Amino acid sequence: MTRVLIIDDDEHLNALLTEYLGRFGFSVSACATPEAGLRALRDDVHDVLILDVMLPGMDGLAVLRKVRETSRIPVVMLTARGDVMDRIIGLESGADDYLPKPFEPRELVARLQAILRRGLAGAADEQLRAGPLLIDGATQTATLAGQSLALTTAEFELLRLLVRHQGRVLSRERIMDETRGVDWDAYDRSIDVLVSRLRQKLGDDVKRPSFIRTVRGAGYRFIGGAR
Repeated sequence: MTRVLIIDDDEHLNALLTEYLGRFGFSVSACATPEAGLRALRDDVHDVLILDVMLPGMDGLAVLRKVRETSRIPVVMLTARGDVMDRIIGLESGADDYLPKPFEPRELVARLQAILRRGLAGAADEQLRAGPLLIDGATQTATLAGQSLALTTAEFELLRLLVRHQGRVLSRERIMDETRGVDWDAYDRSIDVLVSRLRQKLGDDVKRPSFIRTVRGAGYRFIGGAR
């Protein structure tokens, strides 16, 4: 059974989500404070984290940064603020998905299922190489010249998709379809943020790229170490 951890100070919402997600086969634990949530992550194994942005004492972005110090667990962030900058900051901090409140519980289920499908796809015994870059689908890890890149789930899936289609231009629509599994706005900046995060971890220069090249008006192309 898939184990979900919720960190949200809205205990009424926690109870509703615990009951609703249970109908879809999720085992849910909920914590109302950041400290309790971080302890739960340390003390037990969870498959996905639902994290509210507005928390008492420590906001959700600070919690996310702490989580990313030690874990690649997929994270869906919730917020009562629909501001685009909040969403961008969350994605830049390592979130895999972002859902503004109020939301339809069924949409949350769809996003959780999409994240889990990516994880199952990553379990395939597939290895991809591109110069000093090695992608291991069995362990969902990527190394560059032998050094771990410590990618989030979304970053790993994006990199694997680009490498698998090395030399081809992938549109934002194609990337969203294959890495999200949800029909999002094709011009949503989340893909650009994800590419930016991945470039930083690869040490790639956007002006003279070695790995990911932006094709203006078309999308992104993996060039595999070529200049």
